[in-house]
Amino acid sequence: MKQEEILQLIKAVSSSNLTAFRYKDGEVSLELECIQKEAGEVLTKVIHPVKEESTSESEENLLVIKSPMVGTFYTAKSQNSEPYVQVGDKVKKGQAVGIIEAMKLMNEIESEYDGIVDKIVAYNKDMVEYGQPLIYIRPL
Repeated sequence: MKQEEILQLIKAVSSSNLTAFRYKDGEVSLELECIQKEAGEVLTKVIHPVKEESTSESEENLLVIKSPMVGTFYTAKSQNSEPYVQVGDKVKKGQAVGIIEAMKLMNEIESEYDGIVDKIVAYNKDMVEYGQPLIYIRPL
């Protein structure tokens, strides 16, 4: 998709009443979220544009951070905060990588590994199941 088409798509989403929008085309993945602001103005925020690398036989060497519970996954502490991690970030064992809300409690999810974030497969506000992969880590 060309840059002009992406900008047209963002304008279309901005003028709608959508609260979230995900787009994937080949290697490019984009997630947008519409946040209601004061006086009815809508702000479109890019949550995380990602250019995914094609997977190969090395994918079997990736470590997986899985959901320890059923709930709603959040990539950041609040709507206006930066995501805990993005593709390409280095993480250390014990570092927070997201939050799962379960029964009105916010549970910080920590990395069990040292490594580099290879893929984030759970989007902001996704419902997740116990044992569902959230993030793939390439070991250092």
